[in-house]
Amino acid sequence: MKIISGLSDIAARYDLILCDVWGVIRDGRRLLPGAFLALEAFRKRGGRVALVSNAPRPSADLSRQLARLGARDGPWDAIVTSGDAIRHALAARAPGPAFHIGPPGYDDSLFEGLGLDFAGPDQAAFAVCTGLVDDARETPEDYRDLLERLRARDLDFVCANPDIVVQHGDGLIWCAGALARDYEALGGRAVVAGKPHRPVYDLAFERLGIAAPDMRRVLAIGDGPETDIKGAQALGADALFIAAGILGDRFNGGLDAETVEAALAGYGVSARWGAQSLVW
Repeated sequence: MKIISGLSDIAARYDLILCDVWGVIRDGRRLLPGAFLALEAFRKRGGRVALVSNAPRPSADLSRQLARLGARDGPWDAIVTSGDAIRHALAARAPGPAFHIGPPGYDDSLFEGLGLDFAGPDQAAFAVCTGLVDDARETPEDYRDLLERLRARDLDFVCANPDIVVQHGDGLIWCAGALARDYEALGGRAVVAGKPHRPVYDLAFERLGIAAPDMRRVLAIGDGPETDIKGAQALGADALFIAAGILGDRFNGGLDAETVEAALAGYGVSARWGAQSLVW
């Protein structure tokens, strides 16, 4: 692990960046201008950038969301989401019916064109989770009884967002991945396609028109040890860990390689590089 001052320290080593969204280019409320400048500078050098997000909705929706925040023409060549990658698993289970766990109406675009029907937990053929119904107030513990009911019926738990938590301003909010984790702890089967799993990365390479990327020239950037960093390790790509994201409260005393390495080791992962935030 080496702490870098900015992407410019290592940019010449890489041709392609796989960049996380929440915690890297936005903090859950606003865009982070320094990150945009860094990606723009990388592309001006001839590099390519794909945003790879665990958002539980199609990439077109994420693109529109970023545009509303001010990133109408962002410095990237492609956007891929966990929502994109999981649609194949959902289509294969159509017409279901599915039992949906998530904020009502918020992620409906995930299901468009799939021919799915929906039902309650006792009638559904599988469960699909896009998040907690009210992530501002609820925690995974509020879902224990429901998960036990689903497990008793041995339903597949299709998880559209593998993140456990994401950064939201100065705090964190729980995501669908936390419920998938708890369902697996009960002995249930979670179906996941987003980071750290391969399908979402393969989809990114496909959209970039790259048949066989040289992983030695690929850099994954993210703040999630269990998603971004673990995914990079599985790919065989280098990782740049962003400390100001979901683990930000662990580095208030300053950023040094030993502290970051110890924090990541607690998740069973490691990164080649570390930085406080994504800047050039």
